[in-house]
Amino acid sequence: MQNLPSDLLNSLSKYGHIDLDAFVESHGEEHKITSVRINPFKPTQLDLEMGQSIPWATDAFYLKNRPSFTLDPLFHAGCYYVQEAGSMFLELALKQCLDLSKPLAVLDLCAAPGGKSTLINSLVNEESLLVANEVVRNRAAVLAYNLGKWGTDNTIVTNSDPQKFSALSGYFDAVVIDAPCSGSGLFRKQPEAVNEWSLDHVAQCSVRQKRILTDVLPCLKEDGILFYSTCSYSVEENEDIVNWLKETAEMEYVPLALDKSWGIVETEHGYRFYPHLTKSEGFFCAVLRKKSTQSRSHSKRRRETEVTKAERALLSRFLKLRDNQHLFKKNNQFHLLNSKTLDFLMNYEKQLYFKKAGALVGELKGKDLVPDHELALSLNISEQINRLELDKENALNYLRKENFQINSGSGGLSLISYGGFGIGWAKILPTRINNYLPNELRILNRI
Repeated sequence: MQNLPSDLLNSLSKYGHIDLDAFVESHGEEHKITSVRINPFKPTQLDLEMGQSIPWATDAFYLKNRPSFTLDPLFHAGCYYVQEAGSMFLELALKQCLDLSKPLAVLDLCAAPGGKSTLINSLVNEESLLVANEVVRNRAAVLAYNLGKWGTDNTIVTNSDPQKFSALSGYFDAVVIDAPCSGSGLFRKQPEAVNEWSLDHVAQCSVRQKRILTDVLPCLKEDGILFYSTCSYSVEENEDIVNWLKETAEMEYVPLALDKSWGIVETEHGYRFYPHLTKSEGFFCAVLRKKSTQSRSHSKRRRETEVTKAERALLSRFLKLRDNQHLFKKNNQFHLLNSKTLDFLMNYEKQLYFKKAGALVGELKGKDLVPDHELALSLNISEQINRLELDKENALNYLRKENFQINSGSGGLSLISYGGFGIGWAKILPTRINNYLPNELRILNRI
């Protein structure tokens, strides 16, 4: 039985909504609860043992067994995302609080590794904009990769301090903040975190959460919604923060409609997920609506993207383009973006540090395009591209950057695919195959 901090248990004992014995017992159980959410843009039959569907999310399932996702080419193709079930509650909140049929601007402030960002991207329409921010540089790289796998062109990844967004007065229709916290909700998943938990740490996290919220709330529109969440059980990081927002930031709490049979505990100022009641790790969330703002108009500064007719003609061999899509060139690299995403890039490229903008197409070298790996994962790739469909064994050999066999196909640059979805590029030559998979994406697992 895992020893939970006595200070945490004493604080939870004050709540009438929790069975403390059942809560403690759930931390001693052998559990391997794994849940996945399918990419709606890449529907396919997954080679996973699906269990029950997750009631508050679409195309989301618990798995009967946890496989090695590294050894599933469809995972590398971005056909699904492995995510805690509680975090997927964001879908229900957004559907109940926003008109998702309209073009929206959404900020996911603490976004790495990308679970909530890919979920948001699945819900908003193709004319919308998602800005996913992560302040830690290496985590921002992971975030950019995971959003790239989702295949869309309406996302931007920034690597900026939250304070940088305060100048974007009244810009976003919704802001999602999965705030840094003391992490008590992950004790089952990360037992070592028990030794790092303390009341002092909880108090420090509460101060940090208030600073982040103070910095970012100016960028939320009037009547815009804030989705605030943590993986903490402590009221100081959860309900107290919501109450503080109501008292100091002209925010109003928004109740949600949910089925009581789901086991989610509704408190006065939010929703709690306990592992003995829901098939999820510990989680808290709340939705608030902004009652007023000092909004200003945001100009659409658009400069020429310096894409010549010859370059556009070459790129069109690789892409299928919609009317509202634009090609943007920077440092000889080409990006594909929708109108809203390009406007944001043009307005704020000097204010924010951009890690990813739209879908990266590739780089011109002479008269040839060297396609980026992200283009192989894109929904906008042309159907005229030469494709090589591999079976699972050879797809894994490709992903290991080892020799793989092809049955047929013309030579030259080819999109390598599995299950009909791209996983990378290779050049087929008479005597060899050049594997263009980036070295940092090479898989090493064999079991």
